[in-house]
This record gives sequence, structure tokens and C-alpha cells, in this order.
Amino acid sequence: MRLLLAEDDQNLGSGLHAGLTQAGYAVDWVRDGETAEIAFKTEEYDVSVLDIGLPKLSGLEVLDHIRASGTSVPVLVLTARDTINDKIIGLDRGADDYMVKPFDLDELNARIRALLRRKADRTLPVLQHGSIELDPASHTVKKEGAVVDLSTRAFTVLQTLLENQGRVLSRTRLEESLYSWKDEVDSNAVEVHIHHIRKKLGNDLIRTIRGVGYIVDKAA
Repeated sequence: MRLLLAEDDQNLGSGLHAGLTQAGYAVDWVRDGETAEIAFKTEEYDVSVLDIGLPKLSGLEVLDHIRASGTSVPVLVLTARDTINDKIIGLDRGADDYMVKPFDLDELNARIRALLRRKADRTLPVLQHGSIELDPASHTVKKEGAVVDLSTRAFTVLQTLLENQGRVLSRTRLEESLYSWKDEVDSNAVEVHIHHIRKKLGNDLIRTIRGVGYIVDKAA
């Protein structure tokens, strides 16, 4: 899952970047509103964590601009302001959720997962396909009730495909879910991860659409 983090506080941003990366997200961290706005225009994100008090452009101004442009990425805003009016303003200007500093990282992760479920139009926390279950919260995969060991990036590829059952995803789209700006992209990384998933979960789970991408068909 690709996540844009916009936070100008060095200590908080560094902690969030480390924590969200450990949770399995490919995190792009920017430190001002202008750069955040450019990132929204040039990259495709699954979700964003946006501080209200950014330099150059405030988080609310960034929200105004991206919503006016039609960008629908879920946005969770962070702020030191905790009045009801501030929350109402943020939500009315396009935020999907709201957290007041200081906050607990586990709660932030739970709220992000809730936003991703809403985006995928599903209510259950666990993704299922036949006998396969993927739990984003515990970062576990099971087949017929038995835990299957997958690497962090193979888990992300599988999660992205299961979130988009019935849709063909290109190799580029899958790479974007795996790597942030500073990561070096291995030329055959997606193919390697899909090979490992098939080895653990069966060759029929993921279909290759030659010249287009990969798909997990909707379960019958």
C-alpha cells in the first residue's frame, strides 16, 4: 500500500515514517504543503496522513486543492487543535478522518485500515478468497486455517490484488504499492513476489494477463 505522509516536525515525521513502514506501507514523506500537493498530482496513493500545520501551504489548503481537482484518495488529518469546530472544518473540507496530537500509533494504523476498507467498499476487516484469508491488522495470511509465511512485500502484493479482486493490475501499479521514492526498484521484483505467493497459495490464485498485468478473479 502506497502512503503519503505530510508532516513537517522532524521527530514526529521520522517516528511515523518508521512505524508506518514497519506496518507494511511504502511511505513517501514530505515536509511542506507545496510538495504534498505536487506528490498528490504526480503519484497514485492508497491513503494519506496529512498534518494541518504545514509550511508553504497548510494541510487545509492542500485538501481544498486536491478535492477540487477530483483526487479521491482517503486522507487522515493530524492536528494539535482539538476543538469541535476545528474538526468540523477539516472534515467539511475533504478529510476522511481526524486525529489530534499526541496520538497512539496503533490507533493511527487502525484508522488507516478502516479508511482502506471504506475505499475498497468492504466492511469485514479480513480479506477472503476461497480458503485464503488475509488479515491486514495482524499481517497474517492463512490457507484452510493454517498460517502461511510471506515476506512483507509479497504480503503487500497479495493484499493489493485481493483488495482489487476482478480487476487487472499492471506491474507498474503493483510496484507503486511496494516502493516509496527512495527505494530502489528491482526490475523483476513483482514477478518474484508473485512466484512466491503462487508457491505458497497455489498457482491458480493469481492469473497473468500477458502484456497487461495480474488479476485475482472474484471468488465464485
